Amino acid sequence: MLAPMRGAAAAALSELEREIDAPGAGLDRLRLVPTPFVPEVRLHLAEDAIVWWARMEAAVGHALPPPYWASAWAGGQALARHLLDHPELVAGQRVLDLAAGSGLVAIAAALAGAATVVANDIDPYAVAAVTVNARANRVAVDATGDDLLDSADAKADLVLAGDVFYSRTMADRMLPFLQRAAAGGAEVLVGDPGRGHLPTDRLTVLADYPVPTTEPSVDSSLRRVQVLRPA
Repeated sequence: MLAPMRGAAAAALSELEREIDAPGAGLDRLRLVPTPFVPEVRLHLAEDAIVWWARMEAAVGHALPPPYWASAWAGGQALARHLLDHPELVAGQRVLDLAAGSGLVAIAAALAGAATVVANDIDPYAVAAVTVNARANRVAVDATGDDLLDSADAKADLVLAGDVFYSRTMADRMLPFLQRAAAGGAEVLVGDPGRGHLPTDRLTVLADYPVPTTEPSVDSSLRRVQVLRPA
């Protein structure tokens, strides 16, 4: 049995459950939809994450973290697709999904036959989103909001990280953790669409995919997304 949520994550879960159950439609609503490129997984996504964010901040009266969990990001889509197409990578493994966001990659790992799946994200709303999305897909995923990146042991056989090299600060903490995990014997897989802080000289490309994207800052409807592992 998974541990019950407490504190900020429990409050965020209650808020998301109310949002999901609320009647009505519009750009500021969440909808349960098949994920582009990974239709096996359904996610509660925002019709427009920026509009949803603005309404929620107005409702609570203070700033909230950017709702990265309310969109399907290209790196996660490619990584989830890779796991579902290659279930032998996952079957029977202890899996850790870092910066899990919506939980797309973690849910794909569970569907592919992982023994256990932990989805980690420091945003309480992401922890809540993983919980409601895992429930919608009828899989067991343990969502945690702890900051794991300074820990020495990944405590996993397979470590997954989609779209984690979006800033220098994040890259400088994420890469050493992934390298420690690999040195400790874990398989490490990264999904990335060529973001600016991707350390290409320290990663080896395993596969690439043409992923449909709805990211507002991207002009093309398709992005070439790579699945990589530490060199």
